Parts: sequence; C-alpha cells; structure tokens
Amino acid sequence: MFARIARRYDVANRLLSGGLDVRWRKKLCAAVTEGKPAEVLDLATGSGDVAFALAQTLPSGAKILGMDFCEPMLDEARLKQREKPGSFDSVEFRQGDGLALPLPDKSFDAVTISFGLRNMADRHRALTEMLRVLRPGGRLYVLEFSQPARWFRGIYYFYLRRILPTLAGVLTGNKGAYDYLNDSISQFPDRVALGHEISTAGFTEVTALPLTAGTVALHSATKPRA
Repeated sequence: MFARIARRYDVANRLLSGGLDVRWRKKLCAAVTEGKPAEVLDLATGSGDVAFALAQTLPSGAKILGMDFCEPMLDEARLKQREKPGSFDSVEFRQGDGLALPLPDKSFDAVTISFGLRNMADRHRALTEMLRVLRPGGRLYVLEFSQPARWFRGIYYFYLRRILPTLAGVLTGNKGAYDYLNDSISQFPDRVALGHEISTAGFTEVTALPLTAGTVALHSATKPRA
C-alpha cells in the first residue's frame, strides 16, 4: 500500500494535515535534541522527513539511520538526499523489518518512530525490538495519532471519515490507503493506553505530550540502565 502512494506521500501529508506535520516534527526533534544522542534510529522513516529534520537539529557528528520496511518509500528518501548533496551526509537509509530489526543490541542512544507504530502487525514485539537496540539509558520517542479531546472529536472524525479519504484519493490516486488511515486511527489506543503498552514492553519514565487538541501525542520513554 505504501509503495503505491510513495511518489505523492509528502504532498498528501502536507496538504491533508494543513502543514501541521511540520510542527509535529519540530516538537519531536526538539525533544530528541535535549538528550544529545550520538546515534539515532528513525524507524518507519518513510520518505525520510524526520531523519532529515533530525540531521538539521542535532549537533554536528550525530549519525542517523533511517529504516523502513517499504523500499519504494526509501527510494523517495534517497532521491531527496541526492537533491541536496553534502547536506545530509550524517543520514543513512536501510531497509528493515520493525518486528525483527537487522541491528545489534544496544547500538543507539535514541529511537524515533513517527506515525509508524500503528502500522506494525505486533506493537508489543516492535516496542521490544526498539528496547533491544537502545543502549541502557537511551530514549524512545513515539509521535503518533491519538484520540482527540472530547470537544473536538465530532469535527475531527467527520474530517477523517468523510473528507480526508476523498481528498487523498485525488492527490495520490489511492483512496483505499487513506480509508486504512481512518480505520487505523479510529482503532488506535489513546495516549494513556499506549503509554501502558510502552511500559509493558520494558520502558520506564514514560510520558505523553498531547498536541493539536489531542489528535496527536508525543510519547517518550527510557530504557532502564540496569
């Protein structure tokens, strides 16, 4: 499904979110930068927007690995990287399965995943894989859709169910992919329940910051040192 929409993915994200995706990424990057990680894994990196934003935000010398299951999405990321030679030398893109990461234990200071956890067939397994590749004391950052504040819920779901799929179908030629988006968001746990899932996977210091009337949340958590 993501392979079919890869070429129009960025345009659709920008228009359908009203540009809010840029603001959400800035919040994520600011949180990651506070920890001064030297090596970061951006999982479900897609077309690389988060990886590139991290490269622009983190101190010089930090290395970012963008990993995704969908090779056509990675092709788009590499294309953007080639269009700005020398600007993103700290970023590498590699294909990999979030349920069985082809990476050694304790190899990253931070793991980020933006709007990708919903797409994992087994969230617990994906979270335990992220825990495995983090160094002790390393930080996890999950930027994901959530359940909106009650006062905003009616407007939000009207847009999500009635307007967004039609607009997305025009933009990408694949309305079905955005029907899936609607369904996956509707069924996804709220930030309290997702925080519990992150804790159950073995993380500590789990927090959640609601954004845009709760439609999105930025979760952060720590891998225990012991």
